[in-house]
Amino acid sequence: MTKTKQPSFDDLKSCVSRDDLLKAKRFGFSDRQLAHLWHTDEWAIRALRKELGVIVVYKTVDTCAAEFEAYTPYHYSTYESTSEAIRSNRKKIMILGGGPNRIGQGIEFDYCCCHASFALQEDGFETIMVNSNPETVSTDYDTSDKLYFEPLTAEDVLNIADLEQPDGVIVQFGGQTPLNLARDLERGGLPIIGTSPDSIDLAEDRKRFGALIQELGIRQPENGTAVSVDEAVAIAKNIGYPVLVRPSYVLGGRAMAIVYEREALLSYMHNAMEASPERPILIDRFLEDAHEFDVDAVADPSAVIIGGIMQHIESAGVHSGDSACVLPPYMISDQNLCEIRQHTHDLARALNVSGLMNVQYAIQDGTVYIIEVNPRASRTVPFVSKAIGIPLAKVAARAMVGHTLKKQGIPKEIVISHIAVKEAVLPFNKFPGVDTLLGPEMKSTGEVMGIDTDFGMSFQKAQLGAGVRLPVEGTVFISVNDKDKAAVVPIAERLSKLGFHMVATRGTCTYLQDQGVPTETILKIQEGRPNIVDAIKNGTISLMINTPAGEKTQAFDHEIRRSAVQYAVPYTTTLAGAAAAVAGIESLKKNKAIRIRSLQEFHAQLQIP
Repeated sequence: MTKTKQPSFDDLKSCVSRDDLLKAKRFGFSDRQLAHLWHTDEWAIRALRKELGVIVVYKTVDTCAAEFEAYTPYHYSTYESTSEAIRSNRKKIMILGGGPNRIGQGIEFDYCCCHASFALQEDGFETIMVNSNPETVSTDYDTSDKLYFEPLTAEDVLNIADLEQPDGVIVQFGGQTPLNLARDLERGGLPIIGTSPDSIDLAEDRKRFGALIQELGIRQPENGTAVSVDEAVAIAKNIGYPVLVRPSYVLGGRAMAIVYEREALLSYMHNAMEASPERPILIDRFLEDAHEFDVDAVADPSAVIIGGIMQHIESAGVHSGDSACVLPPYMISDQNLCEIRQHTHDLARALNVSGLMNVQYAIQDGTVYIIEVNPRASRTVPFVSKAIGIPLAKVAARAMVGHTLKKQGIPKEIVISHIAVKEAVLPFNKFPGVDTLLGPEMKSTGEVMGIDTDFGMSFQKAQLGAGVRLPVEGTVFISVNDKDKAAVVPIAERLSKLGFHMVATRGTCTYLQDQGVPTETILKIQEGRPNIVDAIKNGTISLMINTPAGEKTQAFDHEIRRSAVQYAVPYTTTLAGAAAAVAGIESLKKNKAIRIRSLQEFHAQLQIP
């Protein structure tokens, strides 16, 4: 195929009339679409539009339905003759939202955008929100001084900036969508405040980031970057299976997968490349049986403050948005905790972070590995902020415009005396037939928090908030893979001491009986009737612990997990989740009732420096 020569700007100008370009824009063609059709790039189209005077204007949404004159500063773009958006002379900060949402994207980013707007308004700035999702608080007419209901593309953001001339643009708070625009916006002359686009790229670019952490002496799982299927196969063979495959520059773990063999890698590569066709595919050694940790920090040019270190209750491999997590961490050595703190400070300084930063770590056999660094707001910021009593998004926004952490009265990490547990709210009951097994691609649609001074009670409260009622009596079904059999024994023993009756599939039952745990055998689906699904439907199962092994077993147990959802039976597919559930049951039986205290009461006891 012969590559078409890109026309010069003069050639383009001589071939395209103002009327043709205006007509194309009124028909809805973006600069990028026109660039593709006319064999040029979108910057040439943008320059041509400006030279020919094909300029977008903004109309105000008529919130009064023409009954009264509408004054709400709520604008949308069109290619007409007059604009209703008026630029003021105040100092302005433009905040880019998260754009359209899908299952697997957190509304937590909208929380950060709103808090940034509130903080900057309090400090005297005019705030301009750019977002296109009507189901968010950031697009409420009274959240910011001005709202532009526009797509999150470089063209649309630059068009708004041409009119408003903002003093700063924040891309950190809307998740990956605005972060991906940082380079183009910088090229278009916009003043990106906070962490620079180059530092954002340094954290996202696998090769540059690998060199940085090697220089800092931080361990990372063996990994590689592939731009083709053949490269991916070669890298996976060199690293060794299982491997974690994921596209770069995506949100919510989209198209991310753990693969155990070559055939599965070939299949998953197709999906991964579809999710991010212009970006390389990242391949990492998967750390089996590791504990995962999330760290949210905020930084200014002179200081780095850790907001919170959270431990995931589920093992590594479950997306952070789906995993329950606890703040402060409940199973970590002092040495590993010091390492995590030091690594976080070193990374923030090396990346010149200004504002929020999220770092994900995994600890396997006492060794700390870094998973990834996101120099932006994370989905855990609202949870951490509520737990520690400090709105981190507001603090970060003020840091971006020059108010140091010291000036804001936050000189060091906040240490809390209570325990906060975040639990994901999953939509499986709304999607019949969808497998409930959690993995590296995010599936949750919300989250809740439980707070108490005891881990078990905090976990119990979080479960109640998520609509799960842990039982205090009844029958527990256990079916675990071979590598989990030894670890499930102490969990089963604790349940037995609490008065629960145990039933298990043949292999698990034999193992538990050999360890002295009273257990009865129950049939698998393929072994006849009555089987475990019949027992769930008949209401005789109170709690289910099921850890499938491999893709075939996962698929085979699909019906069991679906039945648990359908009949509202609490279940867990990880032993860490099972242990946490038992802690919740123990706490509830010990205390007889749930202690109720307001969030404000917990905050009142905090020693904020």
